Formats: sequence, structure tokens, C-alpha cells
Amino acid sequence: MGSEEDAPNVIGGRNHSAMFDTAKNTTIRDLWRRQCATFPDRPFLVFVNTDTQECVTYSYQDFDHLTEQFAALLAERGLRKGDRLCVYLDNCVEFLVALLAAPKIGVVIVPVNAASTVKEYLYIVNKTRPRLVLTRQDCYRQAGLPDFSPPAILVDDPGEGSFLRELQKSNKTVPTSEIEPLDLWEIMFTSGTTSSPKGVMLTNANAVFSGLYVNWELSMTCRDRYLTSMVVSHVNFQLSALAPVITAGATLVLQSRYSAKRFWEEARIRHATLAQGMAMIVRTMLRQPKKLEEQNHCVREMHYFLPISIGEKQEFCARFGVSLFNNYGLTESLVGVITDSPHAERRWPSIGKVGPTYQVRLVDSQGEDNPGKEGGSIEIHGTPGINLMAGYWEDPQATRRVLSEDGWLRTDDYALQDRDGWYYFLGRDSDLIKRGGENVSAAEVENVLMQCPGVQQAAVIGVPDSIRDQAIKAFVVLESGVKYSQAEIISFAQENLSYYKVPSSVEFRRELPQGKYGKVAKNKLA
Repeated sequence: MGSEEDAPNVIGGRNHSAMFDTAKNTTIRDLWRRQCATFPDRPFLVFVNTDTQECVTYSYQDFDHLTEQFAALLAERGLRKGDRLCVYLDNCVEFLVALLAAPKIGVVIVPVNAASTVKEYLYIVNKTRPRLVLTRQDCYRQAGLPDFSPPAILVDDPGEGSFLRELQKSNKTVPTSEIEPLDLWEIMFTSGTTSSPKGVMLTNANAVFSGLYVNWELSMTCRDRYLTSMVVSHVNFQLSALAPVITAGATLVLQSRYSAKRFWEEARIRHATLAQGMAMIVRTMLRQPKKLEEQNHCVREMHYFLPISIGEKQEFCARFGVSLFNNYGLTESLVGVITDSPHAERRWPSIGKVGPTYQVRLVDSQGEDNPGKEGGSIEIHGTPGINLMAGYWEDPQATRRVLSEDGWLRTDDYALQDRDGWYYFLGRDSDLIKRGGENVSAAEVENVLMQCPGVQQAAVIGVPDSIRDQAIKAFVVLESGVKYSQAEIISFAQENLSYYKVPSSVEFRRELPQGKYGKVAKNKLA
């Protein structure tokens, strides 16, 4: 099948056209089987519990057994191709088992962040109608549903023994299913600029392409060890960490959660060669006490997602002795479409140039090309289902609004391009707040605040935050005679939103500034 010497070329190679063609013709099941046959004894996963420091390692072969048995269990429970499996878990081994087991029989994963509230969970469940939920007792209790529907498998059910241990002991046969590269792998809900999260449909080919693309970005080989603490339910983890580890036949080092005190130490002791980062990680690492051994590591690159200041970037690289690999993308585009290139010039704070298989244009408010010095809205050209999302789940209207028939994806993010082809990120749409690696829809938060009795009007904006990029500030107009404190409004939000969507501050106004069409003029809020 291949040796470690030619391992970088086992899947897709480095040729850009081969990258696209391989993805178009490969399922996750095929990819995984090939890598398990090539590297059966190579470590696939090193899972580190951040709190206890306990560490467990699985080879490709060992992990394949877990995925086989869980796929067989899903089939035994009556799940068939096209059925949905909701995974409502934190960072854990079981989540990864599900991500690789479901595509063996064509079951579609619906990931839910363990930090989600009951309302957020139910919104996703009602939209996707999963046949089964994989979760744990604390999430189950949080959901507060005595008659849990759909039925759940609890990975920590004391009455059934350890979920992973039971899979290890099992020896069932997975039924045969016809799976195609364009079949759905996942429905991933993402905050947009509307009040309702949309389900981004990701195919098998999307996952394979993403892995190959990041392999190109980071020059990955089977010898790499990729450290990440990203939330497993997020696209950054799944398409920019898990997928490229598999396509390269490399090793994934996953932390149960991020810890500023432990992250770089784990990079050192686990011999990581690559690490996944974001602005919050950079800033919190810089705030840790300096250690003599900080530069005694094997990390050659931190795969990074904007934005930080030039000063922060320079301080980080000098202190830790590692370079930051910058890029720009979104869930709908899968990966960093505009990106630094491997072994080539970089022009920080540029987000790079257009990566292989994509085209990018900047347009004005009328949709006309606008490459001038004032910049424009980013639009990305690709092929839906391969290097772009397949569309939004059961929402053809929303799909048509952002994805044209000829393959142009509208982003509402803004950039400018210099004469040499380098792109510089200018900002995001005002209704999308970037907070510690999470995209928060201002409209979603406003919707919740408006449900608070006595709240007449609410507007939410992002304000600078030295650690998490942006904090959320709410402006609230109360009905006549109603009185609330800032703490009471925040408490209401905490009951109805994930922690990262809760406003950090609330300012009460008699009225909110209006634009000429009656919309709140957020540019006048401060």
C-alpha cells in the first residue's frame, strides 16, 4: 500500500489538480480504510485530559475497531444512509469515534456544541430531526427532557458500562452501504448575519478536499503530530485538524479543553510539530509567566486564524520561537481560501493570497468588481460539494442568497488587495461578532433580549476585547415604567444563550439611533 517514505503522496499528493480530483472521487470511508491499511500501528490519536493530565493513545488500527463497532451499533439501532445522528458532546474520544463511524454507513453527523443551551440544542434537533443522539449524562440533564426525543446513547451511562470499553470488546460486522463522495457527512450549524443559525451541509468530498488542502498549506507528512484544543464540534477542528491528519496519515494530539497554562507545555511534552491557534490562544499564552524551556520544542508552524496586532504577532513569534501561518476562510468555504503559502514569502498582516482550486474577487455594494484601494466584499468561487459547502440544510432560499449558480460564494467580509496580489482583511459584517474563536450573530442575541418582558428594543455590537477579539455590548430600550439592572439583563441572556453569546455589558438608552430605512444605526452606537 505504501511506506512511510512515500506517505505524503498516499492520498492526493501535492499536485493541485490531483487534490481536487482525489476529493471528487474519495469518500471518508475509503480514505480512512486506506490510511488504516497503510499505517495500522501508527498513533492516530493522543487524547489528553487537560484537568487530570491523563493521556490515552490509539493507533489507526485500534481506532478503526472502535469506529467499526460503533457503525455496527448505529445500524443495529436502525439508522440507515441519510439518517441523522446528533452528537452533543464536549471534546472527547467518543466524538471522534462518531465522526468516523457514521460515514461508514452513510449516517449524517449533526454536531452540537456542549456549551449550547436547551433552546439552541432543540433548534438544531427540530431542524434536522435526528434518529439518535450521542451524549453524556450532564448534557442529558442540561437538556431537561425527561421524555428524551430522539432517543439517546449516553457515553457515560453507569448501567451499561464504559461506552468505549464496550466497543473495544464488541466484534460485530458493519453492513454494506453504497456511499458516494457527494453524499452528506455532516450538517454543521453556524451563526450568520440573520437571527437563525443555518445548517451548512458538508459532504464526504468536502472533508477529503479540506484535508488535502491543509496538507498543502502546512507541508504535512505522516511524521507530523498536530496539537489542537479547538472545540471538536467546530469546523476549525474538523476540517483544519482532523481531516488533514487523516489525509497525511499523521497523529492528532487533542486536548479536552484549552488551558493557557498547559497548551505550550503539552506541545513540548507531546512532541507536536504543528499546532492550531487563534487570537485568544496567542494572547493568553503571552500573559503566562516566561519559562526557560519555552523554545525547546518541535513546533514549526502554528496554523492560525486572524486577527492580532503586528506587535502581538512579533512578540509571540520571538518569545516562543514559532511562526504563525495566517489565512482567511469561513465554514461555507471549508478552509483558508486566502492563505499564506508554504515555503514562500509572507507579508503580515496580509492574510495571504488565493489558494489552489479557488478564485476570489472583491465587489462593491452593487456586486461590481472593486479591486481598488478602498477594498470590497469578498466573494469566493469554487465547486459546491467539493471545495465549497453543498448548501444550507433545507433552506434553498438562503443558499441562493449566498451561493450563485455559477459557484460564487458571497461572504459579507471585507478585504483589499495590493498590486502584488496580497490580501488584507478589513473587517466582518457588522452583525457578526468574533469572540474567542466563536462567530456570534448579533441578530440572534438581539432576538433573545427582545423576549425579556419589558424590553422594547435591543441592539448588539462587538467592542474591542484585549483577550477575545471582541466583547458583546447590548443597548437596551425599556418599556415605560420598567426597571432592570445590567446584571438582570445579563442573567436573562445567560438563561437563554451559550456563555460566549452573553453580553459582557449592557447600556440602557431612551431610544436607539435610526437609519433612513428605520434600521438601527449601529455605527452611531459606542
